[in-house]
Amino acid sequence: MTRLLAAALALIGLTACSPPNPAASAGTLVVAGYGGSYQEAFEQAVLPGFEKSCGCRVTYIAGSSTDTVAKLKAQQAAPQIDVALIDDGPQAQAAQAGLLAALDPAVVTRLGKVERIARLDGDVGVGFAMTATGLAYNSEWYAKNGLPAPEKLSDLADPKLKGKVVLPSISNTYGVGALMLAAREGGGSIEAGFDGIKKVAANAFTFDTTADVSNYFLQGQAVASVWGGSRVETLADKDFPITFVYPEGGAIPLLATANVVAKAPHPDLAQKFVNALLEPAIQRKLAAEGYDGPTVTDATLDAALARRVVGTKQAAGMTALDWKDVNAHRAAWTDRWTKEVEQ
Repeated sequence: MTRLLAAALALIGLTACSPPNPAASAGTLVVAGYGGSYQEAFEQAVLPGFEKSCGCRVTYIAGSSTDTVAKLKAQQAAPQIDVALIDDGPQAQAAQAGLLAALDPAVVTRLGKVERIARLDGDVGVGFAMTATGLAYNSEWYAKNGLPAPEKLSDLADPKLKGKVVLPSISNTYGVGALMLAAREGGGSIEAGFDGIKKVAANAFTFDTTADVSNYFLQGQAVASVWGGSRVETLADKDFPITFVYPEGGAIPLLATANVVAKAPHPDLAQKFVNALLEPAIQRKLAAEGYDGPTVTDATLDAALARRVVGTKQAAGMTALDWKDVNAHRAAWTDRWTKEVEQ
């Protein structure tokens, strides 16, 4: 990330909240969120500007969404985290468990600019970035081996892909997405989902739990996967021949959500931080750096960038999961997946 980008976001941070008030913002705001490129973007670009504008310090703790929710549960009696950045599936679990607080529209004034798909029940949290769960494939390898580009999940069951597919584990959001893609392709039932995913799993050499399968592609172990559009575009920036496909029937939207933790040590700062993430300039920079689509209506992108992120057209073709229903069955599905899919 360039110093120019960091400076630009720092300037935006100056308008993200009220003038510094050391008495009101004493202490350290703790943000728990994604690792890798997300952590780099936040630590280099978002956090310095927010610290300067609010007269506070921010500590960023990296971890998967499920890890973050586990921390929130463990700390429920005495929270140590102020803001949690987590995927929409685990977010629904955390909200149902009472681990998250409603956003204050008097502080999070940008809520009115958020796209409908990114508004969460009761405004307990908000989607601040959006990508899609679909198919990823090595276009160069496919061309050399005479395979047409995949159009649907079942195309990854092609015998020519034996030992060349990496599938996400159901322990992460992409794994749930893979199961749901199989279910939709098979007519909608969970039985069809398991039947379909088991056929693809016959070609899998591993089931990834990290949500980052880039190394498998780079090392030539994988040529196809179920993955996120933003991560595919990030890998493509390394001059790797990878392509993202919105499968027949539609991809599955994946929201990165920003949440104020219930009984957070610094609730006012936490609310202001969430509002800062919804500022148009920060939304544009997050799109430029990580290829996550903006979730606010007034964050316009240049044409080249807009083609690489989830936009209004793509979002209209996607159907969100009913995470309350998914989470109600997830433990049983995970047990079944372990016995029938990852065997």
